[in-house]
Amino acid sequence: MNGRRGLVLWFLLPSLLVLAGVVAYPFVFNLWISMTNWNMFHFQHPQFQGLGHYAKIVRMIGEPFARPLSQWPAAFAANEFYHIFGKTFAWTAVNLVFHFTLGLGAALLLNRKLPARGLYRALLILPWAMPQYISALTWRGMFNTEYGVINQLLAKVGAAPIPWFSSEFWAFMAPTITNIWLGFPFIMVIALGGLQSIPQELYEAARIDGAGPVRRFFHITLPMLKPVLLPALVLGTIWTFNNLNVIWLVTDQGLPADKTHILVTYVYKAAFFYYRYGYAAAFSVFIFLVLMFIVRGYDRVAKQEVY
Repeated sequence: MNGRRGLVLWFLLPSLLVLAGVVAYPFVFNLWISMTNWNMFHFQHPQFQGLGHYAKIVRMIGEPFARPLSQWPAAFAANEFYHIFGKTFAWTAVNLVFHFTLGLGAALLLNRKLPARGLYRALLILPWAMPQYISALTWRGMFNTEYGVINQLLAKVGAAPIPWFSSEFWAFMAPTITNIWLGFPFIMVIALGGLQSIPQELYEAARIDGAGPVRRFFHITLPMLKPVLLPALVLGTIWTFNNLNVIWLVTDQGLPADKTHILVTYVYKAAFFYYRYGYAAAFSVFIFLVLMFIVRGYDRVAKQEVY
């Protein structure tokens, strides 16, 4: 038994070394940076300062609560952290809703017998298969106010051009539309695989019992897809919450005037534009804790489904 256990450990050793190098070490190093004053002025010899950056983040989070209750709405609206935090959750929620509905809808259509179904599958999976960097830059060109194809099409039907990158709302909608197009094929592929594993006998028995399409969907299709869709939604939440590329590239680094930042782009700019490495590292730990809390919520939902 000891010999087998030792052999197993030897087989696991390469994977453990890789995980230590690409996961554990960067995480510990980031924690160390978050406790220093590493910035543009203390680049060579950063000094340890403990939990100073974390205290600054806590003060920023708690600042509206220190005011009288009647001032809370104005305080939360004026607080930069809550503005970015709320936009991050809005960005994640809107994308996930459309990823789920469009992906599941496309999977249900492709699961039927259609002419040229293979061609439709290939076309619908293209957004996910293309490099995200190229797709984001292409969409940014399409959203150009003067020369972009979207505003040109609107002009042909007599609609006014949309100020995509001079309005905060439309500047937020531009990367949202782009990411919806990029992300729904992932849910589609997962759901399509799950649909093809559902026994057809269940649907036949439901038809015999008089169940219509809606009842079959909610009582057979969705329950059978939950084991595959929940992990996909967890991954989708993490990817969308931390999606730097689409926001950064489509809005050209946060147009207009840094109004379209989410947490991860805010941290990126703090680190690599303002060289506040310690502060950015502490904020990245905060993002990690938020995501861990969200994933814990998914885990509870999954356990309730099992039991």
